[in-house]
Amino acid sequence: MHADLGGRQRRDVAARLEEAKGLALAIGLAVVGTAAVRVRQSRPATLFGSGQAEEIGRLVAQEEAELVVVDNSLTPVQQSNLEKAWSAKVIDRTGLILEIFGERAATAEGRLQVELAHLDYQAGRLVRSWTHLERQRGGFGFLGGPGETQIEADRRMIRDRMARIRRELEQVTRTRGLHRARRQRAPWPVIALVGYTNAGKSTLFNRLTGSSVMAQDMLFATLDPTMRQISLPGLDKAILSDTVGFVSDLPHQLVAAFSATLEEVLSADLILHVRDIAHPDTEAQKADVLDVLAGLGAVASEEEDPPVGQGTAAPVLEIWNKADLVADPDHAAAIHARAQQQGGVAIVSALTGDGVEALRRQLADILGQGHRRYEIELNSREGAALAWLHAHGEVLSESSDAEGEAVTIQVSVRLEPADYERFQRLHGRD
Repeated sequence: MHADLGGRQRRDVAARLEEAKGLALAIGLAVVGTAAVRVRQSRPATLFGSGQAEEIGRLVAQEEAELVVVDNSLTPVQQSNLEKAWSAKVIDRTGLILEIFGERAATAEGRLQVELAHLDYQAGRLVRSWTHLERQRGGFGFLGGPGETQIEADRRMIRDRMARIRRELEQVTRTRGLHRARRQRAPWPVIALVGYTNAGKSTLFNRLTGSSVMAQDMLFATLDPTMRQISLPGLDKAILSDTVGFVSDLPHQLVAAFSATLEEVLSADLILHVRDIAHPDTEAQKADVLDVLAGLGAVASEEEDPPVGQGTAAPVLEIWNKADLVADPDHAAAIHARAQQQGGVAIVSALTGDGVEALRRQLADILGQGHRRYEIELNSREGAALAWLHAHGEVLSESSDAEGEAVTIQVSVRLEPADYERFQRLHGRD
């Protein structure tokens, strides 16, 4: 159920309804019907007008629905009144997304982050006279019962639990900070995958790393971040991080709770913004992702098609994924022309692998922009040093010159300054 409040919106009502249906299916709900209602003015008590609420109630009774998902934000009073009017459980968009996260979080850290977001959301739902709180509701168990005393006790329990979780997550943040510092000392570049949910981030992650992270055609298939090393032309190694997908109107509770995880994006050397280029709302999805990145501080300001490395804390490369789903040749040609005009774009199909090798070379070029060319002279006994240069840099040329029994090897190699300093330390050239 979606309340169309009018005004300028990034996506049309049909697209919003389809996404809400996808969210419901992602948590295993059986969707018996969808509808959009034009609401000229939001009602403080019920959001919908009285006649509209009655009509929706008849539909709910007709379908014998036990749950109504309202694809809007509901106040606690609105949610309470609609549950009474429709004699069914009512959950808004924020609550639905929180339930999905609660079901999908697999790691201890992920469960803590989701529980913190749930508790923050629940704290505002404890309203006096909410006798329906006696019914158990939600993946984390909505506490409560009738009466002012019980509500105050629930609030105190929620506040205490939230304080304990925040302390545990502070330790997570410190641990992640230590891991990042260790990676930076290595130093290996970190690449973070971001994008709208179901844009194909996990499929691309598996394609680049050879891993088997769960990748399904489902909203929020991945919640817990995963990091793997990848090899790129001319680079020793890089670390690729798969992060949670974003969605329009992402609950602020989740952004706050997942701050420790999302800090991986802030510390990345390169951000890959994976887009479903075949989706009709791909531009609106892009804008939603940029909004979240701007809120995190990963993007300084929202620009129209910003070039790689400008206006961002780290360079951003757009990955136009699912190119295999663009069947119309004219549409495909238009996409390629737009990508060439915009720049800073890679067109791929993570599912089929088309364009992935070109993407690897593009990633190496971007990360290698800080590399310098060094001319190094070795002798025939320094085979280990020569092997190190091949493993950690891009050897541009290699030649040998024999003078008597002495063999001199001239190597021209591209390295990061930090790697060149490591080479000097390891192979006695201080």
